[in-house]
Amino acid sequence: MTSAELDLRFGYSAGFVQKKSGIEHRYHANLHESQSELAAAAVRDAVARADIAPSSVDLLISAAGVAEQALPSTAARVLAPAGLTCGTPAFDVNASCLSFLAALQIAGSLLATGTYRRIAIVASDLASRGIDWDDVESSLIFGDGAAAVIVERGDNTNGAIHAYRMETYPAGKSFCEITAGGTRRNPRTGAVASDYLFHMDGKQVFKLASQLMGGFLDRLFESTGYTVTEMEIVIPHQASHLGMQHLRKRLAIPDHVLVDIYGQHGNQVAASIPTALHEAIVGGRLKKDSPALLVGTAAGLTLGGMVLTL
Repeated sequence: MTSAELDLRFGYSAGFVQKKSGIEHRYHANLHESQSELAAAAVRDAVARADIAPSSVDLLISAAGVAEQALPSTAARVLAPAGLTCGTPAFDVNASCLSFLAALQIAGSLLATGTYRRIAIVASDLASRGIDWDDVESSLIFGDGAAAVIVERGDNTNGAIHAYRMETYPAGKSFCEITAGGTRRNPRTGAVASDYLFHMDGKQVFKLASQLMGGFLDRLFESTGYTVTEMEIVIPHQASHLGMQHLRKRLAIPDHVLVDIYGQHGNQVAASIPTALHEAIVGGRLKKDSPALLVGTAAGLTLGGMVLTL
């Protein structure tokens, strides 16, 4: 879905959408495609790239900002089309746009205890299903997508999570929200159609996140032995054009360090970070033993970050 197409669809002047959003194109699923189908395709691709048997995956975690439906879990709907063994445990993790980071930390903890040996994590979101096209601020920035990783316990010679931190500030809980779909707003409590669409106060999100990010990063790095400037690659949540610019300036990092796929994908909610991670790996930018920072913000308002090596 190109920005030029959206100019024509909504009667904007040529170039308006790209200038407003900072996006050349983004991907939107058609109405016949489901979130679980995209997620399953990503898992199958990850299994194939790893050259492992699907039966060797003994846990599936779905990390989505918005579930496919209220019940059952999205993971339960991904398991079979992903080709994983019937009976494999599967559950959801939801930390909005930071769901992948939370799932990766949980997976690492489970692997460390020996509870599981090999875990598939898949992040998927169809943000286009919740767009309010009357809201120019938020409607132009979202894309759909899915990305998956396979993780297993290391042998102390490769791959490690060196730091993980998440902080939530409820003062921002109403800045990004879909009020309906749960027990708070539903047909019995008078929900209306617009309650099922995404609403955002971008200025307030940016203001609060900007105030908090500096201190958050200090706390993330304080026990790692690393500094931000030592990160050989930074993989952020692709939140917005303004957000990407601020992060680049705040961290004072050169362009070759920052993975910026926003102009070709937009904000893919929980799928943003793992999609950018995928691009960094297949593009040869994320190398073995090179420290990487995964970082972003999410509804809540939540800040999250992880320092890892492959």
